Amino acid sequence: MTGLALSCSINKKSLFDRKHYFYADLPAGYQITQQRLPIAVNGNLSYTLYVGAKQSQMVTKNVRIKQIQLEQDSGKSLHNDARSQTFIDLNRAGVGLMEVVMEPDMCCGEEAAAAVRELQLILQTLGSSQAIMAEGQLRVDANVSVRHPGEPYGVRTEVKNINSLRFLARAVDYEIQRQIEELENGGTILNETRAFDYKLGCTIPMRDKEGKQDYRFMPEPNLPPLILYDAKSLPANIDDQQVVNIDWIQERLPDLPSVKRARLVEQYGILPEHSFTLLNEDGLMELFEDVVRKTQMNPKKVIGWVISELLGHLKQYDLTVKESPVNSVSLADLLNLLERGVISSSAAKQVLEELWKGEGKTPLQIVKEKRLELIQNQRELDQICQAVMEGHQEEVMEIKAGNKKVLNKLIGLVQRATQRRADPILVKQILEKKLSQ
Repeated sequence: MTGLALSCSINKKSLFDRKHYFYADLPAGYQITQQRLPIAVNGNLSYTLYVGAKQSQMVTKNVRIKQIQLEQDSGKSLHNDARSQTFIDLNRAGVGLMEVVMEPDMCCGEEAAAAVRELQLILQTLGSSQAIMAEGQLRVDANVSVRHPGEPYGVRTEVKNINSLRFLARAVDYEIQRQIEELENGGTILNETRAFDYKLGCTIPMRDKEGKQDYRFMPEPNLPPLILYDAKSLPANIDDQQVVNIDWIQERLPDLPSVKRARLVEQYGILPEHSFTLLNEDGLMELFEDVVRKTQMNPKKVIGWVISELLGHLKQYDLTVKESPVNSVSLADLLNLLERGVISSSAAKQVLEELWKGEGKTPLQIVKEKRLELIQNQRELDQICQAVMEGHQEEVMEIKAGNKKVLNKLIGLVQRATQRRADPILVKQILEKKLSQ
């Protein structure tokens, strides 16, 4: 499924091999992998990143997928430099994993992080993996080398087991700069494995690969070839539950993130960058669409409240969408009050702050308790505007003399007098009418 989503060619017959090497976190002395004939090859991954001085321009790039292979995971080495000890965690040793091997088509940490983020979204959409990096469900080994344009690739280093997108970007950028400085100072780059120390913000050497290793690959004797079928090669009179049909899986692939983003832009008229934000936050797209279905507000306005206000609060309190104390029903009710002119935009933000306390109150209850309704009686509003003008004759004279900017001050004074319960648009209309008399 992952291979199809990444436009790979699927090998109907793939083989398993033993890769022999000794390391403390590999107790069997060999790893089962797919060196000769992996399950999928020659794919492509498109990803988007922001460029420009203000990160305002979106650019789509591609990275080729060399192959996807199935293999065994190794254990985990835990180094304690203070005690000069290394501990081994074998809980994951021998567990099956899927390795996606990319071609060297990226040139900086930002591109690497953007590509892996898109891959992460695809894996989560397919259900291939939850791909939560902090829990070790998705890890990155970054191979880095530098060269002058037109020259062959330089000696590469491998930064192992990176478990966050932010650390990936920092590790790649640091390693690029380290290698450039090393070469410019007359040094050489060692073919070695390194680790990223996020506290120091640098990569540190783990072990070298300078000596050519003979992994003594051999066919895995305990696992038969993995045989897949398509509609043409599917044997007659065979139980569909006993085989894997590539075409059947292809037809049932869910909408991938790129398709979802395009649909959001077309269906709701939102900006492309907003569609990326909706998909990048787990559960945010579903919340946005649920709010749109429950409110009369234009989706272009809804997206502002979802991203600027709701997501802003989530980031501030370090919460996920699922942990939000404000659900789609409450947000839709709030936006309906705003859309019907019951409350002002500033009052709506006050209500959102109250909702964030999670006391179980509805937006309407909060509005009534805090007396946040807009003044609907135009005669009352007219009298307040008149009183403000009479108490600020100097500002009135400035406006009549041509300084229209001072009008904003009068509007602010009316808002203060009404405890922000006046519609600023209506206040402006009343003031302009009175000033023209």
